[in-house]
Amino acid sequence: MSASLADLVEARFGLSSEAGRNLPAEGTLAAMLARRVCRNYADRAVGEDLMQVLFAAAFSAPSKSDLQQASIVRVADPAKRATIQGWLASMPWIAGAPQFMIFCGDNRRTRRIGIQRGKPFPNDTLDMFMNAAVDAGIVLQAFITAAESAGLGCCPISLVRDRARELAALLELPKYVFPVAGLTVGHPAKAGAISMRLPLSVTVHLDRYDDRGFDAALEAYDRRREAARPTPREKQRDVARFGTVEPYAWSEDKARQYAVPQRADFGEFIRAQGFALK
Repeated sequence: MSASLADLVEARFGLSSEAGRNLPAEGTLAAMLARRVCRNYADRAVGEDLMQVLFAAAFSAPSKSDLQQASIVRVADPAKRATIQGWLASMPWIAGAPQFMIFCGDNRRTRRIGIQRGKPFPNDTLDMFMNAAVDAGIVLQAFITAAESAGLGCCPISLVRDRARELAALLELPKYVFPVAGLTVGHPAKAGAISMRLPLSVTVHLDRYDDRGFDAALEAYDRRREAARPTPREKQRDVARFGTVEPYAWSEDKARQYAVPQRADFGEFIRAQGFALK
């Protein structure tokens, strides 16, 4: 029997499913269900014609109120790429990827249009920042979907926000423009692994938010995920502080990740970029 979408759902969540059993594993849905992060790239350029098509596809994505508050900075300069790689040494695929870019929230254009049209701008609120950040995130996902449909592999990199201030200076981001995530893109040198997701019983709610079954669902998810892809001991976080545990569950990893402060100065940076965040 040929593979169905249900087979891909089962592989993604580690649970039996009849959803999509009668639908073939092909097309956009199959590509989305089977997507894998790509951090190993072949020594092969991505053609500029294809890149322009991918940009066009990405910016065809939905945009809040048609404001179009996203921008992309392509980082082609070897010196700038090396500088960013130096900041993020744990991610060597930044230097090795044929294409690397920074997806930005961009509220600057909206404000400039108001000035050009002689209109006031009484909307200097947190919502302005959120609108631009969400627009950038939507464009990022649209680019990934488009790139993968063309046989490319991608790896989004939120860690660029760890150096948001330095990155803004390096890329000359003006006021009201801020980095949301980086993205490496290229032809895969080898297939990445499927990252198992939390069950839909945890992430999809009906009529009201209900997480009464979360503890049991999380424990079962931890077991499934660790059984499918055991975490090597050397990959355990902050062993000096927390020691080693077996098995090392997804929830243990995420709890350790956020047991230390991260990007505590990001709000200060965003305010420095001109957002009042009221």
